[in-house]
Amino acid sequence: MIKLDIPGRRVFEFENIVLDLNGTLSVDGKIHSKARDKINVLAKRAKIYVLTADTRGRAEQILEKLKAETILLSGDNTSREKVEFIQAIGANRTVAIGNGYNDHLMVKEAALGLCIIGREGTSAETVKRSDVVFQDVLDALDFLLRPLRNKATLRQ
Repeated sequence: MIKLDIPGRRVFEFENIVLDLNGTLSVDGKIHSKARDKINVLAKRAKIYVLTADTRGRAEQILEKLKAETILLSGDNTSREKVEFIQAIGANRTVAIGNGYNDHLMVKEAALGLCIIGREGTSAETVKRSDVVFQDVLDALDFLLRPLRNKATLRQ
């Protein structure tokens, strides 16, 4: 479990971390080795899920050696599939991390929504609906690994 004590709000206890794959966790189909290491550390404290429509057709290879469950999305409305997945695992116990338009409902529904403005860009709608925005997934993962970082950003 990951605990974040946010002054003026409450203590959040997260059991799940849900990440979008393309543009969020991976850039140009590759995951940074440090991101892989950070996720594997977080996997000792929370269940990690990676949601993908497998746009590049290489999700299995890209996610190799990652301590995460891969959830393949298959429908025409991946935004809806993502938010339904968040609801099914418990939105109030979940951190969602995304960058694309199809992540905007997911980051809004989760107890904590993080947005990545990476080299592949991000959707303005996802930025608006997120609690915190980061330049890179490494910073977002550190935000969860180093809980004192959230106090200045999220306090009321």
